[in-house]
Amino acid sequence: MDDKKIIAVVGATGAQGNGLAHAILNDPEGNFKVRALTRDSNSKNALALKKLGAKVVEADVGSKEKLVNVFKGAYGAYCVTFFWEHFSPESEKQHAKNMAEAAKEAGVHHVIWSTLEDTRKWISLDDDRMPTLMDDYKVPHFDAKGEANAYFEESGVPYTLLLTSFYWDNFINFGMGPQKGEDGELAITFPLKDKKLPGIAAEDIGKTAYAIFKNSEEFIGKTVGIASEHLTGQQMADIFSEVYGKKVKYNAVEPKIYRSFDFPGADDLGNMFQFKADFEDYFCGIRDIERTKALNPELQTFKEWLQINKSKMEV
Repeated sequence: MDDKKIIAVVGATGAQGNGLAHAILNDPEGNFKVRALTRDSNSKNALALKKLGAKVVEADVGSKEKLVNVFKGAYGAYCVTFFWEHFSPESEKQHAKNMAEAAKEAGVHHVIWSTLEDTRKWISLDDDRMPTLMDDYKVPHFDAKGEANAYFEESGVPYTLLLTSFYWDNFINFGMGPQKGEDGELAITFPLKDKKLPGIAAEDIGKTAYAIFKNSEEFIGKTVGIASEHLTGQQMADIFSEVYGKKVKYNAVEPKIYRSFDFPGADDLGNMFQFKADFEDYFCGIRDIERTKALNPELQTFKEWLQINKSKMEV
């Protein structure tokens, strides 16, 4: 008889969820098994999880009723939203509300909500240090998640708020890796000045979340900020240079310039990096490296991650 506890992983084929699913599947002696929630059970990542032993089920975070059904019988649920697919803070909040209420109705024992700060607690909408976006937000993809914390706090479901960091996979998936400038030189570009950016590998978010599930009693009702390293743009550029054997510069542009770049969400990300820089002491302080390492002893440094993933970027 299989008496392992089920963890339902929302977005199990995405960066964070996939890391958690693999952490559970790679621990055959553990007390947990994976119910992988995805919109497409026939996708490449979904089929790979199924092959490794996960139970893959199709789920829609837009439907509370469907979420109740897929959460039933689960001990834990990892809840995450997908802002960059729809660019809608309202959808983000509704999806979070659906997950919180569904987890409560389904009787889930421990929910981890992958969240971020509501930056409006630091920078009010009438603060002209940065533009207000979409009428109601400073950093839409942060603010909506932070505002949605209340759904979990008020639902009555046992929860942990997990404050994640910039994940280095963005260098690959968001095209943030070194690019050739007009001068022909390679550079990474951030509006961070000389401030430090908390970062982590996406798979390490999953491993750390798994450790939280394994120690539920310690973390229910808590907020946990995680990071592997706090690095300046220059330090990241130096590591790129060392790993690739090519000079990579750090291009420290102003937030206003970054906001003007021609890609979807540039204004949101420009505000985000400005928030991280302006409130560096808080933002780095709450993302405790030693605590993260205690939860996940396999925590990778940026250099270690880059050495493993260097072939995924053309530099």
